[in-house]
Amino acid sequence: MKLVVLVAPWVLFAGTAHAQAPAPPAQAGREAAPEVQQAPARPSGPLQQKLAPGLARYTDEVLFGEVWPGPGLSPRDRSLAVISVLIATNKPAQLQGHLGRALTNGVTPVEASGVLTHLAFYAGWPSAVSALDVYDQVYTTRKVDVSALQAATASLRRSPADDALARAAAEQAGTASQHFATLADRVVFGDLWRRSDLTIRDRSLVTIAALTAMGDADLLEPYVRRGVEAGLTRDQIAEALTHIAFYAGWGKATKGLAIVDRTLGTEGAR
Repeated sequence: MKLVVLVAPWVLFAGTAHAQAPAPPAQAGREAAPEVQQAPARPSGPLQQKLAPGLARYTDEVLFGEVWPGPGLSPRDRSLAVISVLIATNKPAQLQGHLGRALTNGVTPVEASGVLTHLAFYAGWPSAVSALDVYDQVYTTRKVDVSALQAATASLRRSPADDALARAAAEQAGTASQHFATLADRVVFGDLWRRSDLTIRDRSLVTIAALTAMGDADLLEPYVRRGVEAGLTRDQIAEALTHIAFYAGWGKATKGLAIVDRTLGTEGAR
């Protein structure tokens, strides 16, 4: 007589494919163990939590818990202001996450690339070029069709308000360089500001955020006025500068807000 040994199927694979083996039947009257619920990831991340718990608390509770979801400015506009600050102050490491967030918040790739082009003039070519690799990584990860970026950009009609902005900027520059004045009028205000990859409203917001972040608040007045003429309210500008205090520093935001208050007072408040 041959002895037949029956072996449960999951034992045969115990050393090689345990993860694929069927579980043994539950004993009668015994409930399955509850699933362990993991706490959601905090915006601050483990490094802040480990090394600077105070910073982590402000990041979680104030910046991402109160400011980002706060009233007064849409998430899209907040993202426009923040990526403008990060490009203008040459912070590509932080730009990567915020560029992705901007796309999620409704900024289109055409608009995001328009911000980069615009800030080459206001923050300088090196800051814009330093952001290119980040844009490439984010667009690749998101499978952005970059062929759409190659389409010819239509020109917006130049309005009397744009002429006033150009004159105000020229007055700020003075008469030391006629070449500078000619380039500003022809290239910056005659072409860049007329590109349709950004609306005048958004272009104003981007410029206000960038100039404030770079410490150039003394140049803000004509851009603040142009922004209000294009549809920004005083309260939206003030909220944008309040938001970027966390990205550019409290002192720079304070100077920017003082210029807004001096320029507009309660004008355009809503």
